Amino acid sequence: MTPRIPLRKRLLVRLLVATVLIALCSVGATAWLAVETTTRAIQEEQGQDLADDMRILARLSGYAATHPDWKGVTPTVRALSKKMGRRIALTSSDRTLIADSAPRGTSLPPRAAASVDPLHTDTYTEQGAQLSGLDPRVVGPYRLPTAERLLLRKLAVVRLACFAQYGLDSSIATTPSGRPVIVEPEGTRAADYVPERCADGKLEAPTATETAALRNLTVRTRACLQQQGIVDRNPMYFSVDITEKSLDSRYLPGAYAKVGDTADMRTVKTCSDNARRAQLAPYVAPVAELFLGGGDTTAPRFDVSPANKAKVVGAAAAVLALTVLVTAVVATRLVRPLRALTEAAQQPPELHVRVPVRSRDETGILAEAFNDLTERRERMEAQRKAMVSDIAHELRSPLTNIRGWLEVTRDGFVEADPALLGSLHEEAMVLQRVIDDLQDLAAADAGTLRLHREPVRVEDLVDQIVAAYRVTADTAGVALTGKTDNSLWLEADPVRMRQVLGNLVSNALRHTPADGTVTLTTWRDGDDIVLTVADTGTGIAPENLPHVFERFWRADQSRSRRTGGSGLGLSIVRDLVAAHDGTVEAASAPGAGSVFALRLPNSRAPEGD
Repeated sequence: MTPRIPLRKRLLVRLLVATVLIALCSVGATAWLAVETTTRAIQEEQGQDLADDMRILARLSGYAATHPDWKGVTPTVRALSKKMGRRIALTSSDRTLIADSAPRGTSLPPRAAASVDPLHTDTYTEQGAQLSGLDPRVVGPYRLPTAERLLLRKLAVVRLACFAQYGLDSSIATTPSGRPVIVEPEGTRAADYVPERCADGKLEAPTATETAALRNLTVRTRACLQQQGIVDRNPMYFSVDITEKSLDSRYLPGAYAKVGDTADMRTVKTCSDNARRAQLAPYVAPVAELFLGGGDTTAPRFDVSPANKAKVVGAAAAVLALTVLVTAVVATRLVRPLRALTEAAQQPPELHVRVPVRSRDETGILAEAFNDLTERRERMEAQRKAMVSDIAHELRSPLTNIRGWLEVTRDGFVEADPALLGSLHEEAMVLQRVIDDLQDLAAADAGTLRLHREPVRVEDLVDQIVAAYRVTADTAGVALTGKTDNSLWLEADPVRMRQVLGNLVSNALRHTPADGTVTLTTWRDGDDIVLTVADTGTGIAPENLPHVFERFWRADQSRSRRTGGSGLGLSIVRDLVAAHDGTVEAASAPGAGSVFALRLPNSRAPEGD
């Protein structure tokens, strides 16, 4: 009776459960991905708004950097508001309205988006990063008059022409103060390629306007440093004329740039920045508060309406239903061949039932494997029956002979002379050899075959076999020879190895006619020792060659002991060689003789040999 499989262990149920779980995870992952994507899109849009806010702040900071007050900023505010699509309002620090793009009377947002102060800013503008918190567009007293600009422009053109003569690609750019500068190729520095003839220093020299502004900045900075005691501690660094310094000194006067103490250096930096802001303050607009419409930057919360929730639930239910339906159909097709395999496996063994192969997928391959297993089992059963019959035959013949002769001797028909006793002893030895062979095969099958390994010289082993079978070979008129050298050694059981070679030589002598030869040859092949037993006998038919190592198999199906032994010798050879971690192969052709090759692991010669 077929045992009932619990519902939770049935393949169909497990497939359905697994598929439903996968579908649920897929629906959940898809929903999460949709929410995440939508939220990310909203956040990216919000990030674009922040970028617009920064552009608005940079534009208004530029206006403040170039105007001493906010008069006339209203057109700029309204143009920005129209371009950005945002409400823009400016107020003083006390919330007095300066300019507003919204209609009069519209309330301001609850908090300011930023402060517009070109002297204290950390934003970015089209001119690049701020230096020391100062908008680079604040130039104040450093703005050059037209005459100085034209003079410097001529010097820049001369410098550019000089560069061109040396094949240097440069261009002229103008700073917010109106000073022209040479723009070097990207990735290079001026010191790396400026020809000596072009580096006259005229273009970099401060103009009269810049010199006056730098002197004013120096006076302001020196006053701060004197209050801090820096001048008294570093007198040698504060005696240089400021006009000897380059224009870079307007950010940190070069006369004060080499004080040795780190703390003093920070003080110099602070005094320089404060002095520069005090110098530029009259030229910039006062600090203003910037208000932007829609300035709430909190991340939006994604919500789903009831109608959308119903759509999501309905779609998920439809996906699950379709998944279950498809899974049920597929699982049924998968389970059907498995059930057929189960029913076939539960049939009585003697029926050897096979299952049809309807596909080439995994279940089809499983069905083929089951059929192959059934065929092997059928062959093994036939071999088992044949082996029982063969064993009975091998034991019956000598036992029958012994019993018959004993009975006639007991009845007085034959006298127990030495010839009769010798014949009975020979039959008993045949019986003993069959039993010993069966015992060796049983031990090999059970893995209990004991080997007494020791270093064995291959030459000695071959000489012993040749000597042992010399008489048998001479009687049969067969030449028995051995070819080897004394440098080959095996780690083997010498008794078992003599048994292996003896079986092979005995078979070879039995199937080799008179005037034939049987040759034992050995040689080294890499890490292996190869031993071959070759004869010039009758050979083996190709269809019989795969069966030579099977138990009780003999080429002579009549099982005549005149043409063959018990049929166990080659089986014992195979098992003994395998026990020595080696292999045995047979090659033969009818009328051309046979070659049996043993391949065994090589061993080092013992010390002293």
